[in-house]
Amino acid sequence: MEKVAIFVDVQNIYYTVRDTYHCNFDYNAFWAEATEGKQVVAAYAYAIHRGDEKQRQFQNILRGIGFEVKLKPFIQRSDGSAKGDWDVGITLDVIEHANDVDRVILLSGDGDFSLLVDKVQSKFHTPVEIYGVPELTASSLINAAAFFREIDHSLLLQR
Repeated sequence: MEKVAIFVDVQNIYYTVRDTYHCNFDYNAFWAEATEGKQVVAAYAYAIHRGDEKQRQFQNILRGIGFEVKLKPFIQRSDGSAKGDWDVGITLDVIEHANDVDRVILLSGDGDFSLLVDKVQSKFHTPVEIYGVPELTASSLINAAAFFREIDHSLLLQR
């Protein structure tokens, strides 16, 4: 049985799916597809904590599916801009698990991860599968991946 580790950049997936398809990503459909016939060694969903009830409910849904939810506080800067990304945390966790699995599955369109994907595949010989919205996934990330799975209508919550 193939062993996999799953890493979800929740903010990236939320905004790219919303901006392209005007709906939400279906984490249950994703989980069913990505884990069928596989042993899940680790599954992390990285999110920003704003403390509102709707977000807590969503995080509980993710936990119910099988994800460990990692939260970072939302930081509002004095100039009005916001900070709250998980790039370094995701990178550290991927590196930690890459040698223990047969495949890394990363959900993000962020081109910053192309260096990580290259490193994991060259150093650990572990293929990395990327799930992303094609129009909003960096070409460098698509090109670095061993597999690219387009987030399409089969992975969306229909209204």
